[in-house]
Amino acid sequence: MTRLQKILLAVALTLTAIGLIAISIRVASIRRFRPVPPVTLVGDVIKQDSDVTQQTPIPGVIVTASGGATVVAQRSGPSGFFSITLNPGVEKGTAVVLTFKHPDYKTLKITATNPGDQLYIARMEPLQSQQGAVSQKPETSGKVVQISNTRVRYTLKEQSTVNVGSLAKQFPAHNMGNIPCRGRLPCSPDGRWAATRTTLPLDAGQGNEFRNVRILCVAGPCAFTKIETDAAEHPAQKIVVSVLNWSDTTNFLVEADRMRTMVTDAVQQSYPFIIGQTMTFALPPGSEGPSIEADLDGQYIVFPLGPTLILSWATCSVEVSKEGNKIYRCQLKNGYRFQE
Repeated sequence: MTRLQKILLAVALTLTAIGLIAISIRVASIRRFRPVPPVTLVGDVIKQDSDVTQQTPIPGVIVTASGGATVVAQRSGPSGFFSITLNPGVEKGTAVVLTFKHPDYKTLKITATNPGDQLYIARMEPLQSQQGAVSQKPETSGKVVQISNTRVRYTLKEQSTVNVGSLAKQFPAHNMGNIPCRGRLPCSPDGRWAATRTTLPLDAGQGNEFRNVRILCVAGPCAFTKIETDAAEHPAQKIVVSVLNWSDTTNFLVEADRMRTMVTDAVQQSYPFIIGQTMTFALPPGSEGPSIEADLDGQYIVFPLGPTLILSWATCSVEVSKEGNKIYRCQLKNGYRFQE
């Protein structure tokens, strides 16, 4: 190999090495500054209890997710559900700490080593036992208030149709019989005899409609008449009764019911599901004015919930399901107890 070839080879190797170093630096830079995709942690907060039927949801828990330099906090919903998105997310292998805080429960921490790869169920331990909670006295009483015969009352908008009056009207269908038609309309159905068509407009009044319309011939040669109206099949506020007569004058009677469809408030009642100190019930879409009926130490009282869900003896929350049902959960306050 000549001296020149050696020099050219050395230059080529040097340029190649420089290129590889530049590529490595670029890749490292891309990796360093590549945005970390967001990560979402979802779960539910419930009360810690050995009896699964007592593991009721805990709303209003402050859930804080801490991962790297990102910290996000939110409150659990009425069903205890939470969903926290860290944006930016955390590098693979970085743990995220979930902290759960509520004034009535012990603070709980859960470490998510692979954030977003599972559902996180937080079971929070009450600060005091169930028995201890109900043994405390309400501010206005020197004893534990017993709550019994608990019911839920609400209203639903319903359409109801009522009879607001009846119609009975007689009218004549004038004509002279045995006159050939000779093509001058109207004629009898077979085209032989001259006829007349008598119409009677009727109005049930604003907001009303005629139903069960009955039209009958009551006098005269009824066999040579024909009722042409379809009012009996199509309820409406205004109808027109039409009669074809190709003989002598006859008399007809039209009868009908005047009906009105109104929206009314129908009072409904249901019974809540009670577990320990928690009362749960669901109301259908469109329900209004929910209230709780209960006996407090034997005294019957009605407690309107109102839009802010205020009860003197319980803390309530509500959520709406995808079907539109309203799901209420009420937790008794200290000094009150559901009577078994």
